[in-house]
Amino acid sequence: MTVVLRTPTEADWERWRDLRLRMLADTPHAFAETLATARGHTEEVWRERCRRMRAPGSRTVVAVEVPTDRWVGTMGVFTDPVRGLFLVSVFVDPAHRGGGLADRLLTDVLRWAASRPGATGLSLHVHEDNHRAQAFYRRRGFVDTGVRTPYGLDPTRRELEMRVAFGERGR
Repeated sequence: MTVVLRTPTEADWERWRDLRLRMLADTPHAFAETLATARGHTEEVWRERCRRMRAPGSRTVVAVEVPTDRWVGTMGVFTDPVRGLFLVSVFVDPAHRGGGLADRLLTDVLRWAASRPGATGLSLHVHEDNHRAQAFYRRRGFVDTGVRTPYGLDPTRRELEMRVAFGERGR
């Protein structure tokens, strides 16, 4: 099945909501909000999230299955005032895992991030128990910085910070 990448618009808010709810149901420890919280968001919250995907210093890309038009993956980058470029909202539908879609999504966001003026790298946080994701990021050149932060939904657990410096392997 063919999959194309595109950037969502505000008009896609319902599709973004549906994908986000699937993400949270599939891998609850990979995100900073609960499924119950996300289900309670209003239309305006979902529209605002879609607008932020196109804000200066941000990029989100979704993977759309052709010809079904089903959204099957996503990755986003935003510019944090302290941490710089930061990878968020990483998800590939279980039916599409292992076929290179995560690599396509990451390649897209890395190219965009590396093109930003003054950008030196891309950081992310990954749950300490998400070994599959950690291995994927290591394969793409991310390294563990040694920084640990409490996981927002369970402060007894930790998130690892990983970073790839631009100009290094992995892009």
